[in-house]
Amino acid sequence: LESDRLVAVVTGSNKGIGLAIVRALCKKFKGDVYLMSRDVGRGEEAVKSLSSEGLNPKFHQLDINDVNSIIAAAAFFKEKYGGVDVLVNNAGVFCKGEDTKTHQSVEQLTFFACASGRVVNVSSLLGNNNLNKCSPDLQQRFRSEDITEDELAGLMQRFVDAAQKGKHKEDGWPETAYGVSKIGMTTLSMIQARRLSKERPNDGILLNACCPGWVRTDMTSDKAPKSPDEGAITPVYLALLPAGATEPHGTIVSDKQVMPW
Repeated sequence: LESDRLVAVVTGSNKGIGLAIVRALCKKFKGDVYLMSRDVGRGEEAVKSLSSEGLNPKFHQLDINDVNSIIAAAAFFKEKYGGVDVLVNNAGVFCKGEDTKTHQSVEQLTFFACASGRVVNVSSLLGNNNLNKCSPDLQQRFRSEDITEDELAGLMQRFVDAAQKGKHKEDGWPETAYGVSKIGMTTLSMIQARRLSKERPNDGILLNACCPGWVRTDMTSDKAPKSPDEGAITPVYLALLPAGATEPHGTIVSDKQVMPW
C-alpha cells in the first residue's frame, strides 16, 4: 500500500478534454496522476505524448462500459493507494441507456474516494438547458431530493424506449439524446453527492458535475471557442478544491461558478 502517496484518476483521458485535464493535474497535483482509457494502445501513446512535454502520468486501462473492468480498476486503486484522492469521470456514462449496471459500477470508483477526496463528473450545461424543455413532471423528478440511482436509470431507459418508438416528444422529453444523457449525468452527480453526505458525513468529500464549455474536440467542430486546455480549467479547479473546503458540493459548475439546476 502506497497510501502516503496521493492519487488522481481521470477516466476517458487519452484525448481531448480528458487529456488536457491529465496535463493540468500533472503540473498542479502533488501526487500520482493516472490517465485511463479503454484502448491500451491509445492510452499508452497519450502517456508518451505527455512524457515528451516533461510530465509523468501513469496509465491504467478502464472500459467504463465493462463492469469487470471498473471493479478491477477500483480494486487496484484500493490496494495500491487505499482509494482515490481525485476522481474525474470524463468517460461517457448513460449514453447507451440500456445498461443500468454501468451507472452502478461507476460508483465502485466514486465511493472509493478517500477522506477529503474530490470527485468531478464532466457533464454539460446542455443538461440544464434541456431539463427546462422536459415536461413539468420530469423536471420535478430530476430536481427531486429523493430521486435514487435506480429511478434515474429507469427514466433514462424510458427515454430510450420512447425515442426508439418516435414517441419521446409526447412522453415529455426534448429532441436530443445527448442533452438527455447530460441531464442524467448531472442528476446522478447530485444523487451521489447526497449519498456521500449521508453515508460519509465526516469525510469531507466534495462531488460536483461541471460543464467544460464548448471545446474543440473530435465530438465538436473547429468553431468551438475553447481549446481542450481551456475546457480543463473548471474540472481541474473542482479537482483541486483545497482541504477543508465545504462547497461547492452536489452542484453543476461552469466557469468556476455554480449554475442553477
